[in-house]
Amino acid sequence: MDLKLVLEAPEVVRLITAGFQSETPFLHIDELRPGFARVHMPFRKWMLRPGGVICGPALFTTADLAMYALVLSHLGPRMMAVTSSLNLNFLNKGLAADVHAEASLLKLGRKLAVMEVRLRCGDDPTLVAQATGSYSLPSA
Repeated sequence: MDLKLVLEAPEVVRLITAGFQSETPFLHIDELRPGFARVHMPFRKWMLRPGGVICGPALFTTADLAMYALVLSHLGPRMMAVTSSLNLNFLNKGLAADVHAEASLLKLGRKLAVMEVRLRCGDDPTLVAQATGSYSLPSA
C-alpha cells in the first residue's frame, strides 16, 4: 500500500471536534504517519464502571475515534466516512487512566478502509483490548 497523509494531526482533531459539535477536543493525536495513528482520550469519571475499571463504551469510543482519525488523515475532510463494522475483544482490566489507542490501516480501498486498534490504559503496557473494524468511504 502506497499511503500518504492528506491532513496533519491538528486539522484532524479540529474536524472531529467540530463534527461532533464539541467546544473542546476530546481526542488527542500523539502520532500520525502513513498507515498509523496513536491517539488518546483523557480520563473522565464517566469512563469508570463499578469496580474502578474502564468501561466498554469508553474503549469502544476510543477505538472508533482512532479509526476515524486514521481515515480522515488519509482521505481529507470526508466527514461522512462511517463505521461499517467494529469488533472489540476485551483482554484485561483497564484501570482509571487515559485510554491510549494505536490504529493501523490494513487496507484502504475505494469504498472500504479496514483497520486494527490496540488499546491500553495510562502508562501500563498491558493490552486492555484489541479491535478490528472497517469504515465505509464516501465517494470523492
